[in-house]
Amino acid sequence: MKRMAVFMKRAISMPRTEIALSSQPHPLYSLVCTPAPPFTCFQARHLAARQQVTPAGKGKKFNPKPTKMEKQEKHEVEIKQRMTVSELAQAMNKDIDHVYEALLNTDLDIDDLEPDDYLEDKWIKEVVKRSGMKYKYTRLAEVKVRENKDVQRQPPADPAVLVSRPPVVTIMGHVDHGKTTLLDSLRKTQVAASEAGGITQHIGAFLVQLPSGERITFLDTPGHAAFTAIRARGAMVTDIIILVVAADDGVMNQTIESIQHAKKAKVPIILAVNKCDKPQADPARVKQQLLAHDIICEEYGGDVQAIHISALKGDNLVELAEATVTLAEVLELKADPSGLVEGTVIESRTDKGKGPVTTAVIQRGTIRRGSTLVAGKTWAKVRFLFDENGRSMSEAGPSAAVQIVGWKELPSAGEEILEVESEQRAREVVEWRAYAGDQERLRDEQRAIEAKQREHQESYRRERESTAHLSWKQRKAAMYRAHKHRMAHRPSERADSEQLSVPLIVKGDVDGSVEAILSILATYDAHDQCQLDIVHFGVGDITENDITMAETFSGIIYGFNVGASKPVEQMATKKSVPVKLHKVIYKLIDDLKEELSSKLPPAIEENVIGEASVLAVFSVTVGKKKVPVAGCRVQKGQLDKKLKFRLTRGRDMLWEGSLTALKHHKDDVQSVKTGMECGLSLDSDVEFKPGDEIVCYEETEVEQTISWDPGF
Repeated sequence: MKRMAVFMKRAISMPRTEIALSSQPHPLYSLVCTPAPPFTCFQARHLAARQQVTPAGKGKKFNPKPTKMEKQEKHEVEIKQRMTVSELAQAMNKDIDHVYEALLNTDLDIDDLEPDDYLEDKWIKEVVKRSGMKYKYTRLAEVKVRENKDVQRQPPADPAVLVSRPPVVTIMGHVDHGKTTLLDSLRKTQVAASEAGGITQHIGAFLVQLPSGERITFLDTPGHAAFTAIRARGAMVTDIIILVVAADDGVMNQTIESIQHAKKAKVPIILAVNKCDKPQADPARVKQQLLAHDIICEEYGGDVQAIHISALKGDNLVELAEATVTLAEVLELKADPSGLVEGTVIESRTDKGKGPVTTAVIQRGTIRRGSTLVAGKTWAKVRFLFDENGRSMSEAGPSAAVQIVGWKELPSAGEEILEVESEQRAREVVEWRAYAGDQERLRDEQRAIEAKQREHQESYRRERESTAHLSWKQRKAAMYRAHKHRMAHRPSERADSEQLSVPLIVKGDVDGSVEAILSILATYDAHDQCQLDIVHFGVGDITENDITMAETFSGIIYGFNVGASKPVEQMATKKSVPVKLHKVIYKLIDDLKEELSSKLPPAIEENVIGEASVLAVFSVTVGKKKVPVAGCRVQKGQLDKKLKFRLTRGRDMLWEGSLTALKHHKDDVQSVKTGMECGLSLDSDVEFKPGDEIVCYEETEVEQTISWDPGF
């Protein structure tokens, strides 16, 4: 409306060309026919002209040929589909206001039209026509299609070159059901004792050699509810899943989720019923519960092997290993150790001395030092290879779990690793993937813009239809009321209207940990109480850049299994930036919930102290004024003069405030207890009636708690 008003005002103020009819004769006419002076005879002088002799026999009348007006050539404008307002103005060699003026009195809402907004094809043509020009579509330049430089997996290998490989076995199950303790017993190590909180918080890959000589690569996944993505990643790269269920707890939430991951990945399951040494253990109940989830053990006619074990005491672990090896032989697991390397990133982290490090499972080929790898949008020239114990390796074949050093940037967990021939080829692949990602992002943004424009046009159409029956003044008033909330606040009001927020910076030791924390934060649903803004997240220790960013956004830094150097801690203290470090994920989330709750203003809680009913009403003269007094009896609790009171009649509240006087008989008192009668007067003129209720209450401030429930 503002833009339209400006254009109308400009049009009204434009000077009009005044055409005055002059009373003076034309100069040429004044020479030919000059009026005679007074008292003189009129004399007319005829202008002599040479008579043109017409040839004999040709008596045609002479008619001069009319002068032809040259037809003005219309300016031609080159247009194309999806032009912005500014692009159209530039093509027409006009300013942007000219385009807006041409769109006046159309169905298009020019008030919300910005210079960078796209115009539909019909409005582009309409602007050109109204400007007295003609249009032609611009010739589309031939866009050179960029060659796909991506690298793909190799075709299946010749069966003649395949060799047997160790099985990759993932241990899954609910938190604290003994998965890591089972792996410790198989490896004869003490991993579980060193874990923070006694729970696994990122995926672990280990090569275990059994007493019989067979080798198995085990993946230990977290059972905590926060690590869903890590469990799914473990299920997708494995050959066999050992489902650990505690005999005393039975089937739990993450047990069911692990079963779903196994079914989705189409991976066979071996059931390990753990903690069978406990008195309250009931393995039969566990198997019956699993029937509801299509896990049918062999004793019930199914194909799932069930082994009763005690990971802590080492009972029946040999039987579990034999069942795993037997199933692996049935599956006939083979791979090609030659050719280019293929694998999957299980975990990634940043090491102080080594830089970006990934834990990967090799699925094909043999990785060696000097190999050139590509994973996602980064690549590596392998400098070092380490096993799970940190020992250096020269090469690793199929099914091996290996730590790779030499990445240019940190790849994300779950990325596919592919070997390429040279560094130049690796750069080509990474550049192509970055380009393809940018193109996909632009397409997504374009679709979002088009959807927003359609939504806006539809809402504008509905708004115009709803006000079509109103006059322009009524329509303007209705639109003002509808869009009043969009108007900017004054600076003094803007400070009061700002919503509470907690800017957050998250740092983790590995990519999977950060992924798990972000997945929990994605469930945050208490934005109406306090806004949670994730400013930055990353892998590695807390740095000075993190402190500077937190100071800029007045944010908090949360670190998970990471540290901060002494200079960084001193910088954080100097700039008053809170840095909170945790080693257990649920403690980090609890700390964050407390921080969010501390931002909330205290809630006012009302506690009723006493209730009284009005028995009689009378007046008392105080000075020259009559004051209404209510004679009451306390029915419950007590009335305290220094507290607040409320007068109600039925369901209606008539008054709320303080007492000016409280008397028992003729004495001023501070409080009146149950069963006693009293007289009281209020701080405002209110008409009492017998039967009214007077409530005495106190208001206390109570700290609010954030309503967000992360699910554990």
